[in-house]
Amino acid sequence: MAGLSATPPESLFASDQQFNLVANSLAALLETARRELERDRDAAKVSLATASQLLQAEIERFSGFNGSTRGGLAAWQLMRVRAYIDSNLHRTIHIRDLSAVARRSPAHFSRKFKQAVGDSPHAYLVRRRLERACHLMMTSAASLSEIALSVGFSDQAHLCRLFRHAFGQSPANWRRELGMPCEPAPRADMDEDIS
Repeated sequence: MAGLSATPPESLFASDQQFNLVANSLAALLETARRELERDRDAAKVSLATASQLLQAEIERFSGFNGSTRGGLAAWQLMRVRAYIDSNLHRTIHIRDLSAVARRSPAHFSRKFKQAVGDSPHAYLVRRRLERACHLMMTSAASLSEIALSVGFSDQAHLCRLFRHAFGQSPANWRRELGMPCEPAPRADMDEDIS
């Protein structure tokens, strides 16, 4: 079996991209917390809480790569599915696409994915989209509608509704509290806080 690599190069590339994304997000959050610690303790707390959530998600993601959960998907299947999701966040992803990547039937894949990861494939996909949206809100001046579309949400309202459910506030408020680049003020008839 000489010449066969244990890990395909595309998986390593996707893993490196994921690591860079998480590391940059954590660095930005921690820098914001450091900067705001004396001036605005609440903003610092929000930044630290978000950094903690991102780090925990990365720890869970990594442990899924290396640990084999009893009866769940194999490590290679998890790596391929996660790489596929991260590479295609901007598109519609169906369960049949993910099950094909893992080479399982859709029903079997869904059960085993939840067993391995702790979330349904849909919940995991939404979480990854929200994490990517957070990263983009911290590192770019793109509008919320542009960010929503770039991470696969149908529109800005969809992002706002799911973000509010996950973080307890609108993305615009979260972004303002972190002191990140903001988009122009919304028109009165287009208020994104109404979801």
